[in-house]
Amino acid sequence: MRFAKWIGGGLLVLILGAALVFFGNFYHENSSNVSKSTKTSSSTTNSKITSKSGIQVTGKASDTEYKTVVKDGNYLVSKARGVTSSENTSNAFNTTSFENGLLEVAKNHFSPKSYIFQEGQYLSSATALNWLDRKSSTNSLGLNPTDNKKYDDSRAPIYLQTIEEQDFMTQDGNNLKLSGIVIGLAMNTQDIVKADMIAHGKTIAAEVIKRYRAMKSVGKDVPIVVAMYAQAKNDSLSGGSFYAWAQSKSGDSLGTWNGIDDATVVLPMQDGTTYAKAVATETNKSFVKFQDNIEGFFPNLSSVTAQAAFNGSTVKGMNVTVTTQFYSATEIQSFDNYISQVAPNYLPTNVPVQIRVQTSTGLQALIVQQKNEKTYTVNIIGSY
Repeated sequence: MRFAKWIGGGLLVLILGAALVFFGNFYHENSSNVSKSTKTSSSTTNSKITSKSGIQVTGKASDTEYKTVVKDGNYLVSKARGVTSSENTSNAFNTTSFENGLLEVAKNHFSPKSYIFQEGQYLSSATALNWLDRKSSTNSLGLNPTDNKKYDDSRAPIYLQTIEEQDFMTQDGNNLKLSGIVIGLAMNTQDIVKADMIAHGKTIAAEVIKRYRAMKSVGKDVPIVVAMYAQAKNDSLSGGSFYAWAQSKSGDSLGTWNGIDDATVVLPMQDGTTYAKAVATETNKSFVKFQDNIEGFFPNLSSVTAQAAFNGSTVKGMNVTVTTQFYSATEIQSFDNYISQVAPNYLPTNVPVQIRVQTSTGLQALIVQQKNEKTYTVNIIGSY
């Protein structure tokens, strides 16, 4: 009897064990499916697109910014970023101004709401170097004039200094499709007549379009925008500005050229500054008052300068650099708070303004006014 009870109990344990295994497997399989479904939903929410090649798309902070492309967990970098003509030196401010300005040009043609940004993937570094070099017997691809072997003012100049490609993608199922390209051409202005620079720039742009159309991965119907940039002089305290754009909708043809009325002005303005519009004059007057005010508050300042960006009669933004000799943490904190209080009285409002406070040892503080704001946030760069 006891033996029968023992057998019965054993059978009950076995049955219960089997049931637990069955339902455990069922739950595991279904929870895996739920997990997969949740991951897919999460990917959509976070704007991540995964393809077989490991391409993903990041999220973005606002509708005015682009989602960007990540490949196999790494940011997809440009294949030819930073390549410049080796024959000419260039103002360091030009690089940042050129790249940031090109992205702003792109937003007018490929909206961040509809397109995904990808660093240039079709122009290689080696090809870019050949294009930026002089045309010669060993380099038929050179876009700059053949060297006439003269070393005075009559030497054939280097017109094209830098080329930058930016790609704009759209979602095609789980993959990304090339739907637009923006090409920036940075033209030298050092010892070059402006009309000569513009004429050569148009010729170079037309040739660049033909070469891109010959790339199989680009094709004949992808819209390509070419934006022309005039570099600042080598000794300038600011970068240059874009002056024209044209679009090739398909084939080798390039459409009508359109002017861009952008300029960057160094403040306080020096005699001979060419951007003589009234808005620059008024902005300069206000900046000088700001300069006098903070120099009166702290006498240990070495310099106060700024780069003001304009589009026509509108101030687009300003970067201010304050260089000082003091090192006390409390002095810096008091000074930065004072700047944040007085800056709205003199500097442009509702546009991005960045004020860098620095000493010989490096950046001490960053005081920032965002777009559409009239107040500043103080960020002390400290250490522990």
